[in-house]
Amino acid sequence: MNQKTIFITGGASGLGREVARFFADKGWFVGIADINAPGIAETAAMLPDGMSSQHLLDVTDRDQWARAVEEFGEATGGRMDVMFNNAGIGSGGLIQDMEPAEIDRMIAVNFTGVVNGAQACFKILEATPGSCLLNTASAAGIYGSAGLSVYSGTKFAVRGMTEAWDIEWEPFDIRVRSLMPGFIDTNILSAVPNGSNQTGREKLESVGIEVSPVEIIGQAAWDAVHGKKLHTTVNKTAKQLAFMARWFPGLLRKRAAGLASGLEDVVESGS
Repeated sequence: MNQKTIFITGGASGLGREVARFFADKGWFVGIADINAPGIAETAAMLPDGMSSQHLLDVTDRDQWARAVEEFGEATGGRMDVMFNNAGIGSGGLIQDMEPAEIDRMIAVNFTGVVNGAQACFKILEATPGSCLLNTASAAGIYGSAGLSVYSGTKFAVRGMTEAWDIEWEPFDIRVRSLMPGFIDTNILSAVPNGSNQTGREKLESVGIEVSPVEIIGQAAWDAVHGKKLHTTVNKTAKQLAFMARWFPGLLRKRAAGLASGLEDVVESGS
């Protein structure tokens, strides 16, 4: 099978769905993996016939990873040009107010799930010349985000692992890259947090935080996979954060403190 292929976790909605659509439009075969079976089917229905495979996958479960990768390999002749390690969950709030189970789940999906994906897909990526592992980090991995501390910490970890794996896997002809988006307008931001009369998007925009359309993520992922940048910042907010973190960290800290209230109780997924 000479057709290019991409395997996407968190493919049932949001960033994963948009990347699936973008790459399928470019003629790529897409493996759609997620814990949400109806969402997987909805994404598949948006793609051309015969251009996708569907995989029920909890990224915290190594056995499910092994089965999903095996199934994808059977569908593609053992080829995986890109693995988009995208599945993620997140919630905001002050650390002292967060539920322990909520913290544990976020770390399990956003950190352990990414590690599981790298391990599970290494051999099939190695067997595909010029392959790429693309991890979804976040602008929250550029500077610690008050009101999103645990989420931010997991995305710092993804950023660090991306840098380390790109060095480790260079001898195997596998590139490792990350996407670092700011807030993206996915369905999760349409929800109204408890105790609020505003959607997540409205609350963020009310305190001056940019929310970008999800359509920008497909091109960003394409550029990350085909470019030389280790980390690809996505949207104006992420680019500004990266600049300020490097040159004006004190000013960024003051700005972050002023925006913290806008992040509390806002949930983002896969970004």
